[in-house]
Amino acid sequence: MSSISKRIERLPVTPMLWRVLFLVGIGWMFDAMDQGMVAGVMASIGKVWKLTPTDLGLLGSVSAIGMAIGAAAAGMVADKWGRRTVVTFTLVLYGIASILSGLAPNFGLLLFFRFLTGLGLGGELPAASTLVSEFSPAKSRGRMVVLLESFWAWGWIVAALISYLLIPIYGWRIGFLLGGVPALYAAYLRRNIPESPQFLEQKGRFKEADEIVSKMEQQAGVKNDEGVVTNPLKNEKIGNSKFSDLWSKAYYKRTLVLWILWLGINFGYYGFVLWTPTLLVGKGFSLVRGFEFTLIISIAQLPGYYSAAYLIEKIGRKAVLVSYLAGTAMSAYLFGQATSAATVLVFGCLLYFFSLGAWGAVYAYTPEVYPTRIRGTGTGWAAAIGRIGAIAAPYIVGVVYQTKGKQAGFTYVFIMLTIVFAAVAVVIAFGGIETKGKSLDEIDAS
Repeated sequence: MSSISKRIERLPVTPMLWRVLFLVGIGWMFDAMDQGMVAGVMASIGKVWKLTPTDLGLLGSVSAIGMAIGAAAAGMVADKWGRRTVVTFTLVLYGIASILSGLAPNFGLLLFFRFLTGLGLGGELPAASTLVSEFSPAKSRGRMVVLLESFWAWGWIVAALISYLLIPIYGWRIGFLLGGVPALYAAYLRRNIPESPQFLEQKGRFKEADEIVSKMEQQAGVKNDEGVVTNPLKNEKIGNSKFSDLWSKAYYKRTLVLWILWLGINFGYYGFVLWTPTLLVGKGFSLVRGFEFTLIISIAQLPGYYSAAYLIEKIGRKAVLVSYLAGTAMSAYLFGQATSAATVLVFGCLLYFFSLGAWGAVYAYTPEVYPTRIRGTGTGWAAAIGRIGAIAAPYIVGVVYQTKGKQAGFTYVFIMLTIVFAAVAVVIAFGGIETKGKSLDEIDAS
C-alpha cells in the first residue's frame, strides 16, 4: 500500500472530504439538471416543431453519443492531467453548449449542440466519482460516492420544477439557457477543490500530495507516521495507462462485468427517464399534468440514494446492486401496467427509488475495481460503453412507441426495460466482485 493510501485509510471523514463532496456534487447536480431538462423539453418541443416520436428519440440519443465519446476521452485525460482538470473543463464545455442549444434556430443545429453538451456531461461524471473515491477511506468510500450521486436527484428535481413552472410559460428554450450556469461555476470550482492526492503521488508530485493529506490529518487530529515519500512508486505512472490494460489477465473479467452493468443500466434508465413526460401525455394526461407527475416521482430518487448510501457499507456493493436492480425491474413492469393516476404515481416512485439507488451503487463500485494508474481510464471506458445503451434506448423506445401505438406502446416499452434490468442483476450476482471495506490498494492486489 502506498504512503498516501495508508494515511488516507487512517482518517475519518474530514471537513476537506465533505467540501470536495459538496462542491463536486453541485457540478453533478448541474449535469443531472440538463438530462432532466431534456425530458421536459421533449414533450414541449415535439408540439412546437411537430416532431415524431422517432425524432424525439434522436434528440435523446445524440446527447448520449457525445457522452460516450466524452467519457472515454476524459477518462484517459484524467489519468494524464488530473481529475480536477477534467471536472472543471467539462463543466465549461457543457454550460456553453447548453446556452447554444437554447439559441438553436432549427432541429439540426439543436442536435449538434446537444452532441457538444454530451461531450461535457460524459467527461465530468466519471472524473468526479473518481476524485471523490480517491479522497475517501475504505470504510466510508462507498457511502461518500453514493452521496455524490444523490446530487443527481436534486438536479432532476430542479429540472422538473423548471419544466413545471417555466417551460409552459416561456417555452422550451428557457430550460437550456439556464443550463449555462455551470460554465460560471467551473471557475469557482477550479479554485476551491484540490487535486486527488493519490493521483499526485502516482505522478511523482509528492510534496503536493503530502500537503493535501497533511491538512486532512490536521483536521482529524491524526499524526502522520508514514513520512513524506520522495521516491517514485514501482507502479507505472498514470500517464502510461493504456486501453489494453483494461483487458489484461488481471482485469479483463472485471472490465467485462462492468461494461455489461453500464450498458444495461444506461439502456434501462434512459429508456424510461427521458420519455416519462411524453409517455404520460400519450396515456391521456395533459402536458402540465405530465410535468407534475414527473416532479412528484422525481422526489422518490432521494430516499433511493440515501437508503443505498446507508446499505452499501452494511451489506456490500453487490447486494445493493442486485437488490436495487431487481427492484427496478419489478417496478418497471408494474409502471407499464399502470392505468390510473394513483398507480402511475406509486409505481413511478418505486421505479425512480430503486433505479437511482442502483445508479449510486454503480458509481461507488466502478472506480474501486481498478488501480490508481488506470482508474480514470477504466471508469471512463465503462461510462463510455454504457452510453451505447443510452444512445440506443431513446431511439428504440421511440420506435416501439410509434409502432405499437400510444396505449400498447407504453406497456411494451416497460416490458422491454424490465427484461434488461433483470438480466443485469443476474450478471452482477454471478460475476461481480465485492469491494466493501477494502482499501483501493487491497482491491488491486486481489
